[in-house]
Amino acid sequence: MPTHVDIREVCLRDGLQLEDPIPLSAKVALLEAIVATGVREIEATAFVSPSKVPALADAPEFAEALAAFPDVEFSALVASPNGAKRAIASGLRSIEYVVSASDAHSQANVGRSTAEATAAIADVTRVAHDSDAAVEVIIATAWDCPFDGPTAPQRVLDIVTAAIELGVDRIAVADTIGTTTPRRVTSLIEQLRPIVGALPLGAHFHNTRGAGLASAYAAVQAGVTRLDASVGGLGGCPFAPGATGNIATEDLVYLLRDSDIDVDVDLTAAIEAAKVAQQLVGHDLPSALLRAGDRILN
Repeated sequence: MPTHVDIREVCLRDGLQLEDPIPLSAKVALLEAIVATGVREIEATAFVSPSKVPALADAPEFAEALAAFPDVEFSALVASPNGAKRAIASGLRSIEYVVSASDAHSQANVGRSTAEATAAIADVTRVAHDSDAAVEVIIATAWDCPFDGPTAPQRVLDIVTAAIELGVDRIAVADTIGTTTPRRVTSLIEQLRPIVGALPLGAHFHNTRGAGLASAYAAVQAGVTRLDASVGGLGGCPFAPGATGNIATEDLVYLLRDSDIDVDVDLTAAIEAAKVAQQLVGHDLPSALLRAGDRILN
């Protein structure tokens, strides 16, 4: 099992995308609190349709604030080659492109089939690599779809195979609606690892049904060394009914730290960042550590 796990903080993108828009100054305040945790990777925003995700309509303006933190690797999610061009023009050098393994979710999310979304990997990768930017393909609904039901593992394997053949730099799988469990996680990761080879393999889990942390730990046991998390557990997918509740960064750090797995995130600072997030969105967040605190400190 790995002795170190990289955590990518996704509160500023995945966390905020379901919320009412907050002022740019508030996003910068949240960014500063997140950077203070010591995290090295942050998913900053998304260059997608402002009408579909109004909370992230200020992506170009927010991207200007990222230059103040040169020690952090920032990434942005895109849904098309044009989105990749916009992200790169705004200074981003790490791009995430999502392909849903389910046709119904792909249609709801980006208005095209899984096959069409997979084919666009080539153009997204070309746009990114032409500007010396890295591309990560994230496979959404990797275990279940809210419309189509359970996802056949072969659909995920086929997307990953195509992405690697098209030259992407990283791969991740996402439990978009928070339905998977450790056994299913282990099974899929074991099938993926021979295909992925030396490429970094990440995972993204939601705690919607209470199994997100257990699934994340199972992924680490299966060899995954990169996990997404959101301070406070803020976030979810706006195109998947009921898909709320990312795993909370502070809850994940607590679990990994007490399992002798090293992370680059300070737990106390992560709890403070979760408090900032909760104050800015104006409602309670699902984080357990936000309510109970760290046992070592209490």
